[in-house]
Amino acid sequence: MKKSIILSAMLFASVCSKSFASSSSEYFVDDAAIETTLNEGVEVNYLTPVSNAEVSAQNNMLAASASMPASSVAASKDPVVAFILSTFLGGLGIHRFYMGTATLTGVGYILTLGGCGIVAFVDWVVLLIALVQDEGIGKYTDNPKFFMWGGR
Repeated sequence: MKKSIILSAMLFASVCSKSFASSSSEYFVDDAAIETTLNEGVEVNYLTPVSNAEVSAQNNMLAASASMPASSVAASKDPVVAFILSTFLGGLGIHRFYMGTATLTGVGYILTLGGCGIVAFVDWVVLLIALVQDEGIGKYTDNPKFFMWGGR
């Protein structure tokens, strides 16, 4: 058995290694065109010096975004993205991970395939209603419960 597997692997390798080109003149490299293309290129320097004022401004922006309250973080979740994730990956609970659910809730979604699809479908309907009514998904974000539409 081992010999037949090794023999078939060698036969496959020999067939795959053959060149299917009829002659070497079929493929050529135009050195002049390559040199022209390289000479016309623009050099980009990504290591330009940055002033201390720019660095401190960027650090201030990072510090401000890190200290944002949870309500503004919840408001930053896009309901369209949550709805699309729920549409295509609802059974796996990817929309719940996006909205900041507890890790065990996401694991429960994966293990039960979204409550046999029923819970995932209800989540989809809830997100659709929130999207149509333009009320946002703030009340559904960071919800640790398996049923996101239930009370907190």
